[in-house]
Amino acid sequence: MECEICGSEIHGGSVKVTIDGSELDVCGKCSQLGTVTNKRTPVSRKVAPVARSMPTRRSTTRKLEAMSDELVDDYETVIRDARRSHSWTQEQLAEKIKEKASLLKKIERGEITPEDSILKKLERTLDIKLTERTGESNWSGESLNKGTTLGDIVKIKRK
Repeated sequence: MECEICGSEIHGGSVKVTIDGSELDVCGKCSQLGTVTNKRTPVSRKVAPVARSMPTRRSTTRKLEAMSDELVDDYETVIRDARRSHSWTQEQLAEKIKEKASLLKKIERGEITPEDSILKKLERTLDIKLTERTGESNWSGESLNKGTTLGDIVKIKRK
């Protein structure tokens, strides 16, 4: 085998060096001209991150209970009427529940659906009920064999 720089015959083992980004097999004398590279270079591989599941402190019964509550259809009028019965402006109510008045205005116009935390604040402050229990009907699977359709099971909400 010949040195790729000086062309002399290499006795023993050649040395791999990198010179200006090129990897060359050279003799011992010419190995000082570049940086010696290891014969094995580790290849970096991208490893997908492992999703870790965090234990939750909430019980499953609480999650199921929250899922069975549903917002009433005309929540915006219920909120507006209750606020007016207390003779409060939107700004006064927003101050009492510690939320922005613009958020309350959007809720009363029906532009956005309030989050659970805001619903609880409104229910407590205005002494109203904005959620209703669903899913607790006496439905049984026996009627499925008698030609039941999806319309018989689903309660359709209209705005």
